[in-house]
Amino acid sequence: MKQFTFAAVAAIIVAGMGSASAQDVAAGEKSYAKCRACHQVGETAKNGVGPKLNGLFGRVAGSVEGYNYSAANKTSGVTWTEETFAKYIVDPRAFMPGNKMAFAGIKNETEIANLTAFLKQYNAEGTKSGS
Repeated sequence: MKQFTFAAVAAIIVAGMGSASAQDVAAGEKSYAKCRACHQVGETAKNGVGPKLNGLFGRVAGSVEGYNYSAANKTSGVTWTEETFAKYIVDPRAFMPGNKMAFAGIKNETEIANLTAFLKQYNAEGTKSGS
């Protein structure tokens, strides 16, 4: 009986751990507040201090029309994926030396995953997936 109880408790703990690592779009939107001073998303997004982030994933770095990128960004050869974005956002200047992004970075993996989930909602036109 004790083994069954222990197994049941272990299963609940493991299941809870899985849900804790799930991406949280609402938390990602809160994290996006750190980006909002320089970047926009959505149907009315415009380039500002930084380029608009609509359709970020799958896009080649330095390719948003009308934004004046650094040479480092334009010639980086980076295509934005969840993996490249996660590495970049930890320390943008270390990931891509010479880029213009003056941001200390986001170090927390869960926060990065949540921010990624929030940004992935927006296609290149700025509409949300499923809208």
